[in-house]
Amino acid sequence: MQLTVRALPVLAMLLLAGCSSSPTTSNLATGPTLPQPNSALAAQPALMPAALPTTTAVQPSTVAMNDVTSFVDGTIVAQLSAKDKSEAASAQFNALTFGRPGAPRAWSGDKGVTGSVTVGPYVRVNNIDCRDFTHTVTIGGAPHARKGTACRDATGNWSVAG
Repeated sequence: MQLTVRALPVLAMLLLAGCSSSPTTSNLATGPTLPQPNSALAAQPALMPAALPTTTAVQPSTVAMNDVTSFVDGTIVAQLSAKDKSEAASAQFNALTFGRPGAPRAWSGDKGVTGSVTVGPYVRVNNIDCRDFTHTVTIGGAPHARKGTACRDATGNWSVAG
């Protein structure tokens, strides 16, 4: 009798355990199931990134670089043609963005005007990329150099610091 009284709670627990919603051994053998793609979930806008910029919202960085007055010697800016300024701006942007430190990026404009841009290594200041540069413009055989430090803003545009 005493053995029956002791076995009764154990038997009740086993019966209750069999009624639970835990997986059976056949479910465990198949392994976990991965969520399957659902077209209803993919169509929900909440799953899409909230604020991706459109191509019309992002302006190319070269637009701001067309003004080279801060990147070349100020005494010769009036002597540069539109093509000279465009070539100088392109060389300046490409040198700052992609140039190897110490490797000059040459450009040539109208009427024998030439130039080159040499940059230093990237320096990160307060989470902003900056580089030293030297932009030399040669007009009539006379070189005019401008040295400075340019920093890139969040939109990718470069401007002379200080």
